[in-house]
Amino acid sequence: MVGAPRVVIVGSGFGGLFAAQAFKQENVRVTLVSRTSHHLFQPLLYQVATGILSEGVIAPSTREVLRRQKNARVLLGDVTDIDLAERIVTSELRGSKSTIPYDYLIVAAGAGQSYFGNDAFDSFAPGLKTIDDALELRGRIFGAFEMAEVVTDPAERTRQLTFVVVGGGPTGVEVAGQIAELSRTTLAKDFRSIDPREARVILIEGAPQILGSFGHELSGKAKRELQKLGVEVLTGYKVTDLDAQGVEIEDHAGNRSRVHSACKIWAAGVQASPLAATLAEQSGAEVDRAGRIAVQPDLTLPGHPEVFVVGDMMALDGLPGVAQVAIQGGRHAARSIVTRERTAFTYLDKGSMATIARFSAVASIGRLQLTGFIAWAAWLLVHLMYIIGFKSQFSALVHWVVSFLGRGRAERTTTRQQIAARLALRQVGEAFPPVPQVREQAVD
Repeated sequence: MVGAPRVVIVGSGFGGLFAAQAFKQENVRVTLVSRTSHHLFQPLLYQVATGILSEGVIAPSTREVLRRQKNARVLLGDVTDIDLAERIVTSELRGSKSTIPYDYLIVAAGAGQSYFGNDAFDSFAPGLKTIDDALELRGRIFGAFEMAEVVTDPAERTRQLTFVVVGGGPTGVEVAGQIAELSRTTLAKDFRSIDPREARVILIEGAPQILGSFGHELSGKAKRELQKLGVEVLTGYKVTDLDAQGVEIEDHAGNRSRVHSACKIWAAGVQASPLAATLAEQSGAEVDRAGRIAVQPDLTLPGHPEVFVVGDMMALDGLPGVAQVAIQGGRHAARSIVTRERTAFTYLDKGSMATIARFSAVASIGRLQLTGFIAWAAWLLVHLMYIIGFKSQFSALVHWVVSFLGRGRAERTTTRQQIAARLALRQVGEAFPPVPQVREQAVD
């Protein structure tokens, strides 16, 4: 491998991992650096949050996934800087700073939750972008039922049993549907002082309809299915305030009202990794409102044909921030590096899917529109195929059998740490955990 081109990949999500795997048989030296030690199957995070799957099923170790790929290595670290002129990536891990030179760079650092300038909301309404988010929400969701069982004040009990989901995209629809199903089936007979079936689940969407990208017909179908489950679907509403006690909302006519709720979930809006701004500043590329960087048709940065940006970080022709865009983009970047040809990226739209409840989903695949059990079965098959590793696929299938054919949830364990750790760490600040003086090292 001496003399082989050095390819550095930032991020272990769909774009980064599939790019790395595309180099398996090639004469290149691949270094994948990521702030997490796992590859996250983000579309299934809501199932971790609602007790269907364990986190290990959807987040296998990146090292394990790439262990047989001899030309690839994995480095754990938070990329803090990219120097385009010197072609160096800088990452940090617990006081150790690493500088990694590259000949080619693929940046697939993804995106986080956006609160549209209301960042204080995240203290009371976690998003759903990471394993930590999912575990925290699992604790909050199941914890709300436990609190309702304990409190004696009727108003407080009602607040504990009111769940608000903000955002009517696929994630919001799937979370709302699962909480409703959880309360009406799985937990229905588990409590003595409360009836979980009386839980109120509210889905709030600012647009005129939920699942707007699916089209009017499928959107309407999804709304009706959610309503059958007991979910209150409020479209044309925006959140004007949010705190520990509840949510203030405003309709299109400007009328405001307040919903008292203990458990809020934020599933609206994304913000690209700050690395996009770092790259934009050095390359002169533009960034959009979501922080995504505008790339050339071949996914490279202007003036830097050796640097590719893929997935949720890139802005190109209005492509959506979905897994398939990242996967195909990562593979396109790898192919371009190997062949040294620069061709325009062509996205093959394989459709969109969203589950609503057990045996119920909607799917849009080209001109084909599916609903009900057929759409749900298609969703099941597609997602099973893209889970990394046979062990995880088998485990997911077993958990789905338990949850969908039965009425149980295999992953209902919650801890106080899950709920409190994120906010506790924020209060302590960057001084925790204590780290030694920063040490710098070069990684060849």
